[in-house]
Amino acid sequence: MNPVTDPAAFLRALFDRAVGAADPMRMLAAHLPPKPSGRVLVIGAGKASARMAEAAEAAWDPCDGLVITRYGHARPCRGVQIVEAAHPVPDTAGAEATGRMLSLLEGLTDKDFVLALISGGASALLCAPVPGVTLAEKQAVNAALLASGAPIGQMNTVRKHLSRVKGGQLAAAAWPARMLSLMISDVPGDDPAFIGSGPTVGDASTPADALAVLDRWSIPVPASVTRALQGASRVVPPSDPRLLRVGNRVIAAPAQSLAAAAELARAAGCTVETLGDSLEGEAREVAADHARLALARQAARRPGDPPLLILSGGELTVTRRGNGIGGPNAEYCLALALALNGAAGIHALACDTDGIDGAAPVAGAMIGPGTLARATPTDAARALACNDAHALFGRISAQVVTGPTLTNVNDFRAILVL
Repeated sequence: MNPVTDPAAFLRALFDRAVGAADPMRMLAAHLPPKPSGRVLVIGAGKASARMAEAAEAAWDPCDGLVITRYGHARPCRGVQIVEAAHPVPDTAGAEATGRMLSLLEGLTDKDFVLALISGGASALLCAPVPGVTLAEKQAVNAALLASGAPIGQMNTVRKHLSRVKGGQLAAAAWPARMLSLMISDVPGDDPAFIGSGPTVGDASTPADALAVLDRWSIPVPASVTRALQGASRVVPPSDPRLLRVGNRVIAAPAQSLAAAAELARAAGCTVETLGDSLEGEAREVAADHARLALARQAARRPGDPPLLILSGGELTVTRRGNGIGGPNAEYCLALALALNGAAGIHALACDTDGIDGAAPVAGAMIGPGTLARATPTDAARALACNDAHALFGRISAQVVTGPTLTNVNDFRAILVL
């Protein structure tokens, strides 16, 4: 007997459970020490950072400080100032707020305490170009990296070496104050050095590494960027004594959210197969692999077998080939639907846990056996070719729209095999 009577509602419930498991209001307080005596300053950046600041103030009462989040992601804080700025390409608001944050850190003493709240999106929201590089030039490089299909770790290597705050430089600016940096991971592997480009974490990469990334992905850059990357490194090495009073802690990660969804699925009578929480690669190629896996698992099913749920996380990429809005989760779903070709009994959802798929204000999409019948295979193939999956899913009412979730633990993918 199939315990899943409404696949679409079931998949959405799994996604909601995954997002809820990473809500800062539910789990941040457990990672806070008692509020230190003396001056306490709260800083941060990311799509979850305002919610993290809200949670910190709920535990500690009002605090001084400044946090930068994406437009539409602000929360009502009583002491911490919340500034909204652009993501994924930085803007003037983010650059000005970053300058004010650095000013707040000036003159701190060893008796002061800084709480840093970092989540995905901080790479764009914390914006302080190195001398000689303008904001417009940094915006152009960032946009080109996003369109190139480069993995997030390689993009962040470039961002660090074009910044005055990333790669441990924000923590160094707070020295000699004590600092605790709490992070919500949106990067494969949960390496703190790559969450938000590691503003509070030392980094051993070099400007030559950044130049190699630009060359590998054929990113055109102005002469000013090349000159900056041919000079001395600004990032802070892990052995730097200014980092000795800094603690970095990941408090939410994709694995926890996948586990929460798996628990719900098992309680509903499903068998769960998890492919990992750190998948990377081109969205359409990963989708083709997952379609083959789902079809193979379906072919091996016997009468009476429970439904199978295949879960995965990580961060897929899209190489822009057309004029569509892109979005790795929508592109994954569309490529999956084409590869499954209407196979009966297979449904799937792919969403970004922050509620924003690439540059689209939509979390992702959902597909089933009837998706291509509503869209037509020709329209679907055309949409995939020009990276326009979101427009197609919008026309057939297959998008998943959540609004800002105020957290960010990367992509969530679920394939239900009945």
